[in-house]
Amino acid sequence: MTPADSDLVYAGFWQRFGASFLDGVLIYLVLIIFLLVVYGTGGIGDPEAYPGIASMLVLYALPPALIMTFWIKKSATPGKMAIAAIIVDARTGGKPTTKQFLIRYLGYGLSTLPCFLGYLWVVFDARKQSWHDKLADTVVVRRKAGMSEQVRFEKPLNEPAG
Repeated sequence: MTPADSDLVYAGFWQRFGASFLDGVLIYLVLIIFLLVVYGTGGIGDPEAYPGIASMLVLYALPPALIMTFWIKKSATPGKMAIAAIIVDARTGGKPTTKQFLIRYLGYGLSTLPCFLGYLWVVFDARKQSWHDKLADTVVVRRKAGMSEQVRFEKPLNEPAG
């Protein structure tokens, strides 16, 4: 999929919600596997069974590392790939920079306040941008499946920044 294609549309709320749900399930499975490898099966069901630095790294460092790696390599997570969506620069349609991806990830926290309004913003925004997309100047696009607003970018991909 190339961002310059005219058959791209902005990914809507329910598509993005489904992709995020799938990503959450996959990350949860990866975390469980890592914790089982590190600690074994002895602590299953015991919330205090996984103390220490290893569990902190698995629980708090692995998810952002996985997400950022997928974004940098594929411009999408497995959930977004499942719906044929990618994250692109909102102005050019090109691949976002690592800095944009980092801002986007850090913006997740802001999007949860208050009451996940930043995520729900996709429903009301013409370009289907969440708050973390707006902060990072990104949009999520996918191939057109039905009638939706066509994607538009401020400047062509090959035009130098001015």
